Amino acid sequence: MRDRPVFTPKKILDDLAESFGGAFREGLERSGSIGLLFFEVFRRRWHWPLIFEQLMVVGLKSLPIVILVALFTGFIATWQVQYLAGDIVGLRYLGMVVGKVVFTDLGPTLMSLMLAGRIGAKLAAEVGTMRVTEQVDAMECLALDPITYVVGPRVIAGFVMVPVLFVFGSLTAIVSAQVLATVALGLPVATFYNSMRLLFSMNDVLTGLLKSFCFGGLTALCGCYFGFYTTGGAVGVGASTRKAVVASSILILFVNLIISQVMM
Repeated sequence: MRDRPVFTPKKILDDLAESFGGAFREGLERSGSIGLLFFEVFRRRWHWPLIFEQLMVVGLKSLPIVILVALFTGFIATWQVQYLAGDIVGLRYLGMVVGKVVFTDLGPTLMSLMLAGRIGAKLAAEVGTMRVTEQVDAMECLALDPITYVVGPRVIAGFVMVPVLFVFGSLTAIVSAQVLATVALGLPVATFYNSMRLLFSMNDVLTGLLKSFCFGGLTALCGCYFGFYTTGGAVGVGASTRKAVVASSILILFVNLIISQVMM
């Protein structure tokens, strides 16, 4: 009869330290590899027809779900502001607070986390399938650079189109917040939009655009990176898709914290 392993406090702490250290080391290695891929993309020649094609795929096909998420973002922001600060500042300042929340934090972060599940997973599965079916190897045999023709257009589309989606999403969230405030809370339309002008600053819009620009690029980079280095057939594609979504979500939250501290 085999002896059962003995779990002591020291062994548990050693296992936790080993697991944390291994995950931290792997995270640093992955971050460095993603950074190298970023420089390789912008060092190569750009293939504009493929870039325009990916702009349509990443941007236009993501617009419906962005609009849907923005609608609920506006609703949630209105209810939360009314619940937390309605008794303190009154409804006449509702538009001001909702605008700040949507433009600077809730809008770009929530939208980008959603796009990490759509764009990041799509790119990882797409590029990973090309890798395991040896399409990438075939391109290399034909002296075609896969970073130029496969990775580059998708990464550039992520950098360009996510800020555009943020603009549409923010406008939708503001309008949905105003509609809910008017219909459910009885706040006049003029009062809502006039309150937005009190503390409105272009720095808020620039902060949201900067965040969405960085988040879009990180999502596309993670998707292409994990897809490009996929191994293990169909199972590997699934694992790469999962890793891309998790990595891009963690990086989005981390970069959001840094930009918020720098810009605000």
